[in-house]
Amino acid sequence: MAIKQTGDIAAHRLSSEQLSCEFTDIAPLLDPTAAAAAASRCHYCYDAPCVQACPTQIDIPSFIRKIGNGNLKGAATDILSANPLGGMCARVCPTEILCEGACVRNHQDAKPVAIGALQRHATDWAMANDAVRWTRAPDSGRHVAVVGAGPAGLACAHRLAAAGHRVTIYDANEKGGGLNEYGIAAYKTVDDFAQRELQWLFSVGGIELKTGLVMGRDITLDALRQQYDAVFLAIGLGGVRALELEGDALNGVMNAVDFIKQVREARDLAMVPVGRRVVVIGGGNTAVDAAVQSRKLGATSVTIVYRRGEASMSATGAEREFARTQGVTLVTQAKPIRLLGSNGNVTAVEFERTGGDGEAERFTLEADMVHLAIGQTLVPIGLDHALLTLDESRIAVDADMRTSLDKVWAGGDCAASAGMDLTVQAVQDGKLAAASIDAAFALAAVKAA
Repeated sequence: MAIKQTGDIAAHRLSSEQLSCEFTDIAPLLDPTAAAAAASRCHYCYDAPCVQACPTQIDIPSFIRKIGNGNLKGAATDILSANPLGGMCARVCPTEILCEGACVRNHQDAKPVAIGALQRHATDWAMANDAVRWTRAPDSGRHVAVVGAGPAGLACAHRLAAAGHRVTIYDANEKGGGLNEYGIAAYKTVDDFAQRELQWLFSVGGIELKTGLVMGRDITLDALRQQYDAVFLAIGLGGVRALELEGDALNGVMNAVDFIKQVREARDLAMVPVGRRVVVIGGGNTAVDAAVQSRKLGATSVTIVYRRGEASMSATGAEREFARTQGVTLVTQAKPIRLLGSNGNVTAVEFERTGGDGEAERFTLEADMVHLAIGQTLVPIGLDHALLTLDESRIAVDADMRTSLDKVWAGGDCAASAGMDLTVQAVQDGKLAAASIDAAFALAAVKAA
């Protein structure tokens, strides 16, 4: 969804040189000395709480001990054995509420071990030195279709390929990677990392990627079930919730996910149009990514407005604080009432205070660009309704990621699994599905013998 340029929405807010500085890596790689110092703070806990807090169950004490001993290959092998997308997760995981949040160091000196930075130190070294590769098992004769080349689909494909099964991945986009390629702020994953990680993952062999193919239009689930021995659905949440307010069709109003994708796909960031006064409606990490990138592109003022209190925001505390350091203003307890415009262009958003006593107070924020980050939804086109939960918001799965249809599994954001909507949880869903599919093949082989 492209935004029409007007007098207030324009490209070239900043020069290419300025933008290059703005979009540098926000968490530079640790040098060996800093990594050794960080590793020395780990107590190598027995039954470590950090491991329990990691959805992919990486043996964190083990890999940190190896870093401390200078064994980066061993450390990376520990990480990638549990999480084949460990490099990306080291960049985007909310470690403060997962592994680092559970670190016992928090109770001693209020500073956890820098687990995420150490994980990136090891995995980046392994990728740069081509040090960790998987040997594929002999071909099993089985062929699996994976729909969606995001974290869940990639993790499932890698596990299945390593087990000797052939995998064909179908994806609607021009590139694989899913959320990692299109849905994460550009300053978090610089130097085309998502594609470099994808190529490493495919180096296991046995995986074919077919892009530009949409479920329900170019491929059907019935055809896949007939053609393949198993199907794994990892289609994510491709829809966005509508605001459904007066003025939401004005020029300058854009879905935040589309804006983030536009920035990620831009060959020249200076050509991405941005407003002077940007309002972002929502309270998640997508809202933060859209807001911060607007500031980095040259917006004069950027405000995130959320309808509940800050404690209810799904954006983590670290993300909210980072937004503030970048000049983003957070306004809470306010819901949008209508969008105002002139000559077809948005000029302001009217809000109403929530949660107070007495008469509701209304206020207006001027805006020439508005990003909507109010949630994403499942697009069930091409899916049998029997696959869906009662409210049809997700695909229903069991603990092994099986659906109600024979030969069909699902995982990641599209599935109603027990975990959170995080990249690392999607990876775990993919791993669980791959193990279940592999077990189903083994059982079928035993029955056929």
